Amino acid sequence: MLDQSTIDKITDAALIQDVVSDYVTLRKRGVNMLGLCPFHNEKTPSFTVSPAKGIFKCFGCGKGGNSVHFIMEHEQITYYEALKYLAKKYHIEFQEREFSAEELAIRNDRESMFLVNEFAQKYFTSTLHNHLDGKSIGLGYFRERGFREDIIQKFQLGYSLDQRDAFSQGAIKAGYNREYLVKTGLTLENESGQLADRFGGRVMFPVHK
Repeated sequence: MLDQSTIDKITDAALIQDVVSDYVTLRKRGVNMLGLCPFHNEKTPSFTVSPAKGIFKCFGCGKGGNSVHFIMEHEQITYYEALKYLAKKYHIEFQEREFSAEELAIRNDRESMFLVNEFAQKYFTSTLHNHLDGKSIGLGYFRERGFREDIIQKFQLGYSLDQRDAFSQGAIKAGYNREYLVKTGLTLENESGQLADRFGGRVMFPVHK
């Protein structure tokens, strides 16, 4: 495994605009850069690169992240393989070592919670547009407040049903571990082990970093 100092060297060297430009033609728009998303077919650019933040984000398909995430997604490889790919590109020597059990556990927790949050965004967005309550309550609220349809779609707004554990049970049925539902803060668990959705009955605004 790579030690943290090597990972830091790779991520510092792999400027997002340089990495993405190998695959996408980008043009400058203000402080950001814009291009056609390489992950889905589109005619109008919705793929944004932020050099200042070091991230990409597609407001069409929802994919986003840093340079490592871009290579993982584009090349369909693992996190470790993506780091090796970028190290080779930027001529950075690997300093490999074995991770401790504690370090592996922390890393696995972080990656698992990232996947849970990604599922949650898609779940709440789908609920907003496809569930009867989502359309009548959630979309009704957004429209009443003056949100345009393109804004609702662009920022992937959503709705959490006003039910005790609709999201939590949906995530578990989809194969997500209840431990990570609780760790993300999306789900609450009482002393008897019963789950409850933290944000039941609310419109949802995902935060894209």
